[in-house]
Amino acid sequence: MYLTDVSPALADVLIGLIGKEASILKDRSVGPVLQKPMQVENADLEIWEHHIESKIESDRRIPETEREALIVARRGQGLFKQRVMEIETRCRITGVTNPIHLRASHCKPWRDSSNEECLDGENGLLLTPTMDHLFDRGFISFEDSGVLIVSPVADPPSLTRMGIATDRIINVGIFTEGQKQFLDYHRESVLLLARH
Repeated sequence: MYLTDVSPALADVLIGLIGKEASILKDRSVGPVLQKPMQVENADLEIWEHHIESKIESDRRIPETEREALIVARRGQGLFKQRVMEIETRCRITGVTNPIHLRASHCKPWRDSSNEECLDGENGLLLTPTMDHLFDRGFISFEDSGVLIVSPVADPPSLTRMGIATDRIINVGIFTEGQKQFLDYHRESVLLLARH
């Protein structure tokens, strides 16, 4: 029933069956899908990622230290960031080098990665929080050559205000072979393309 109108009574029954995740969406009152599509998608995405995190947390087949490392990696900290910092030294776009202001951003999203890929440093880039948001949500990506790709659905004035020049080609430098493989996944599965 994805994107299907249902009566308020049926909606209440479904929310009761689904549980906490559906209640959170209802409480957020995100509005009609056609008015705010990215807010609905992002809310759904956050709920789904929280669900995955909860499953990892409760999966006793995964050793406790690995469970903790995976959850910390999900939050952009710890072992994953350490491993990314062995490859990256700065934000690819802004040039910021202070680790306090950088996030380790997954090229192949955490939710789509195996446990090994979640912690693989080559599956990451160091980005400032704003650039991490744009990359994570598919508004930007990178060619293997280092050329910044801007999604055709991104809002150029907003990007300019966030520090991305949209009037020229930006090259952020070379990537490792491993990063190129993960960036290929990002371009194919995360980057937002024009919809016809």
